[in-house]
Amino acid sequence: MKRVGLGGIFTVLALVVLLGSTPAMAQSNQSLEARPSGGAMVADALIARPLLAVATLGGTAVFLVSLPFTALGGNVDSAAETLIKTPAEATFRRCLGCKVSRRADEF
Repeated sequence: MKRVGLGGIFTVLALVVLLGSTPAMAQSNQSLEARPSGGAMVADALIARPLLAVATLGGTAVFLVSLPFTALGGNVDSAAETLIKTPAEATFRRCLGCKVSRRADEF
């Protein structure tokens, strides 16, 4: 099995931080979009969703590694929300092409 170098770890962490904060920024700055364009749907399906899935897996890995320390600090819930829940909602709950992490029937 190939070992992941330090650069790979930093790349995953950067993706987690950048993509994990995207839904929060979209909710505060963007108005709700009723019907996304076809181009937005294609870009979302081919680019954003795979990257967000990687961010979700990376966030889960970082959460598991940091779990003993976050448990000692008493902030397991906030760490789980930031590292796992936010990117997972952006990946799996959003309608295709939408910028806000809600299902289409919740608009």
